[in-house]
Formats: sequence, C-alpha cells, structure tokens
Amino acid sequence: MILVTAATGHLGRLAVEGLLKKLSAQQIAVAVRNPEKAADFAARGVQVRRGDYSQPDTLEAAFAGVEKVLFISSNEVGKRLEQHQAVVHAAQKAGVRLLVYTSILHADTSGLALAKEHLGTEALIRASGIPFVLLRNGWYTENYTENLAPALQHGALVGSSGEGRIAIATRADYAAAAVAVLTSEGHENKVYELGGDAPVTLAELAAEVARQTGKPIVYKNLPPEQYQNVLLQAGVPAPFASVLVDSHVGAARGELNETSGTLKRLIGRPVTPLADAVAVALRR
Repeated sequence: MILVTAATGHLGRLAVEGLLKKLSAQQIAVAVRNPEKAADFAARGVQVRRGDYSQPDTLEAAFAGVEKVLFISSNEVGKRLEQHQAVVHAAQKAGVRLLVYTSILHADTSGLALAKEHLGTEALIRASGIPFVLLRNGWYTENYTENLAPALQHGALVGSSGEGRIAIATRADYAAAAVAVLTSEGHENKVYELGGDAPVTLAELAAEVARQTGKPIVYKNLPPEQYQNVLLQAGVPAPFASVLVDSHVGAARGELNETSGTLKRLIGRPVTPLADAVAVALRR
C-alpha cells in the first residue's frame, strides 16, 4: 500500500489523483489532519487515516501496513524539523520500505533560509535506515501565477530576483514525478534535483502575462528592503514576507535554477510550458 501525507493540500491532492490513474483505490491511503476534508477520496475507496505531524501519536496508526510513503513536507516553517522527526520515527516503527520526501532544490548547497529544515529532514531520513527518495523540488509556477491580480492592477510584477533564472514547474509536474517514483522501480536512495525545462526570469514572466492579456506589464526589481515593505503593506505576515524576500534574493544568486532535465525524464514528457501555465491562471 502507498500512503500520501498532507493529501488534502495542493500537491498531495494531485499526487493522489495521479496514483488513482495507475493503481486501484484499495492500494492507496492518505494521512490528513482533518479526515472530513478527504471525504471525496474516501468515497472513491481510498483509505483515509488521521495523521497530524504535530501529534506523533496519530502517525503510528496512520502508517500501519504501509509499504511506501509520499512524505510531503510540512508548511509550518520553523516547526518542520520536529514535525518531520515524528514522521520519520513513525515510518521506522511501521517498517516502511520506501520514504519519498519532497525537499527543496539543491538542499545541500542552497543558501535559502528554507533549505535548512529540509536538509535537516534529509539527514533524519538518511539516519533512519529507511530506503528513501529525495525529490528536491524547485519553485512552483503557481508561486507566481496564483497571485497575478496585483500585477494586472498596477501594470507591474515586483520582486528582488534581478535577472536570476528560475526553473519553475507546475505542482502537477512535481506530483507526476512523485507518482512515477512511487509506481516504478530503481529509485531507492536516489536524490533528484527537479525543475522546469526552460528556466525564466521574472521579466520574462511579466512579458508573457503582458502578451496574453494585451496589457502593459513589466517587472520592477526592487532592493530587498523595499520589496519587504511592499509585501508588508499588502498584508503579508512579516515572517512569510521575510521568506519570500529571501527566496527572491536567492533566485538572483541562481539558487532556483536547474538545467539537468531530470524532472522531464522522470515524468516522461516535457514540463508544462510557462505560456500554458499562465493561460490556465488567467482563466481562473
């Protein structure tokens, strides 16, 4: 049986849907904080189990009888390492044979603030003795396309990424990679650096949005302090604003670039082009 954690989140839902195309529902389980939110999966025959990273006692039962786990990282920055330790411990106790973890691009060399907890989790997984796969996911295209309203309103996409190239890919692309690893052989103890086929700058993203909307939209590169102020004024909580600014500064350094083509090879198709992802976002 394959278990997907955090299965009611964006990435988790896409992974479960991908698994359902390849396996019977009886071969799939999900671990979620609120089982009611996974009622649609239960209705299709997927086993729904309560599993909360912050409540280790729920994880042992959630992992019982499971062979493979897609371990989607917590979204609680600053609390991840303790939560993830509980997940790894539960996987050990359950005798899980493959732990597939969604890490961050170039976790072992990245200067991004977000990388620290991911690298710590990778160390926990390696020390556990459980066969693993580390999916070092690059940036989601949706990190940009889900919030185009301000750019459309003001005619500018703002940030601090300079001319840094970002190997964006959609959540569906990364979910497809996870499904491929979970449903095929030969991936044990592998580390995959994953990113889009054609890394882009934010200026190129702005130009694509302008092309599709017919509106004059440009990219304005701001000093990090100024960009942080823009985010705070827009109501972004200060801790999250700091993470966003740090990621932009990292992108300017090349931290979010990846040109290996590994994602394309894993999923057996080209990664979703920027134009297609922008078109989908503009239709919503």
